[in-house]
Amino acid sequence: MSVDRMKPFQDLPPLPPNGVGTAEVYTAVIRASRALAKADAAAELLPNPDILIHSIPLLEAQASNEIENIVTTNDELFRAAHHVETPSPATREALRYRQALYVGSEAIRDRPLTTNTAKLVCSTITGVEMDIRRDVGTYIGNPVTKDRIYTPPEGQSVILEHLTKWESFLHNDMSLDPLIKLALLHYQFEAIHPFSDGNGRTGRILNVLYLVHEGLLRQPITYLSGYIVEHKDEYYRLLNNVTQKGDWIPWVLYMLNAVAITSQWTSNLVYVIRDQIEETIGLLHEGGMPARDLAYTLYEKPYLRYADLMVALNVSRPTAGKHAEKLVELGVLERYKTGRSVLFVNTRYLNILFNAKLPQ
Repeated sequence: MSVDRMKPFQDLPPLPPNGVGTAEVYTAVIRASRALAKADAAAELLPNPDILIHSIPLLEAQASNEIENIVTTNDELFRAAHHVETPSPATREALRYRQALYVGSEAIRDRPLTTNTAKLVCSTITGVEMDIRRDVGTYIGNPVTKDRIYTPPEGQSVILEHLTKWESFLHNDMSLDPLIKLALLHYQFEAIHPFSDGNGRTGRILNVLYLVHEGLLRQPITYLSGYIVEHKDEYYRLLNNVTQKGDWIPWVLYMLNAVAITSQWTSNLVYVIRDQIEETIGLLHEGGMPARDLAYTLYEKPYLRYADLMVALNVSRPTAGKHAEKLVELGVLERYKTGRSVLFVNTRYLNILFNAKLPQ
């Protein structure tokens, strides 16, 4: 099997491919499934799931955009997300990615995961209304050499036919484990390349939504893009090998390993955050402050102004100021001057988030 990269790949391979359910693959499925279930259960250990929901999607957004060479730092992204500073163009794109993940998550609570979900996600990512490609001449090229690597299908009717088959496999085929289907669906979506822009980022959000759709995660708290950005060359090489050689097994194993590694990362992160929250509660209690509710606020909103404390604690501005200074004295927050305002930052928590490395 060899596909001419200069011509549209009109006849994509049907799903599922033959022979993908090998013993090696199912051994990897067991490992990934256990790690994913552990991560999902670990998230319930936190007193408020919003702590993760406000954080991991931002890390996922930063990594997914970096795969597309749209680079922003986690610190820039978190500061913009918490309205501390005006976002740069790259940061705005990452914030749209996070919003697309939220929008997609809300959509599949009421409706099945479909092509329309993908349209909604892609429109949110790009900031413009997206529809299935009508244009010709679209291709994927090397960003440095500009050489053509792959030419996706052309013709809206052809693309829609492939998406209909993609949807049918997603909902109707029960012959394979959902995690194997995740790898197959992700390849097929990227090969269809249905939109004029935003396909890679949309496909990676669909990965997360699929895990939620299948009931494997209760919340969109996986960090698959973190694994992909660390193994970016392998990601693209294996995708291309499926196209050119029909080499499915290494691609499926790659995606299963991504699920296993990032699920372990989520579990590890939850345990460290939980321990730090309990430590913070102890510090607040010793300092004679309202402990538990205040601690949760500090982790839901790691960047705080006086107004945030006033709302969280239902206190006056002078009282909020006293609490803020006490938090600095206890080492829970750090105080920063930003223009004319004062900002209080939970740097202990942000250090955990920004330095949480994927397991090897």
